[in-house]
Amino acid sequence: MAKEEVIVTKEGLTKLEDELRDLKTVKRKELAERLKLAISYGDLKENSEYHSAKDDQSFMETRIKILEKMITKATVIDAGSLDLSIVSVGSIVVLNDIEFSEKIEYQIVGPSEADVLENKISYESPLGKELIGKKVGSIINVTAPVGVIKYELLEIKSL
Repeated sequence: MAKEEVIVTKEGLTKLEDELRDLKTVKRKELAERLKLAISYGDLKENSEYHSAKDDQSFMETRIKILEKMITKATVIDAGSLDLSIVSVGSIVVLNDIEFSEKIEYQIVGPSEADVLENKISYESPLGKELIGKKVGSIINVTAPVGVIKYELLEIKSL
């Protein structure tokens, strides 16, 4: 079976590791206390607190396994060694929305790090796919539900 690569920035890997550490130490202990308290209420068949805690435990253990797998398969992108002549994962791009004459800045990241509120878009997103490999001055056309959105690539930089 081929390795399922998880592309992340150094910052993204740190976030994954921090979340895993928190789940394994703090959250597991909190959940164990919840279960202990719920069990003390007796009759587990009709004990909603117990069933809720067990559901949360199942969700948490699944998340731990997912994070462990992601960290094991992580390929860290070194922002310092990026070729700034073309867009790649880890690049920060400055775009001009041609229709609205508005500048927008995004960092291209792996899917696990994507967060539109932080202006981080996945290289697998429609815009990310169109940007990868492009050079400054390129016109990028992205098909969206509202139609085709046109951007001009103004700048490529790193963190």
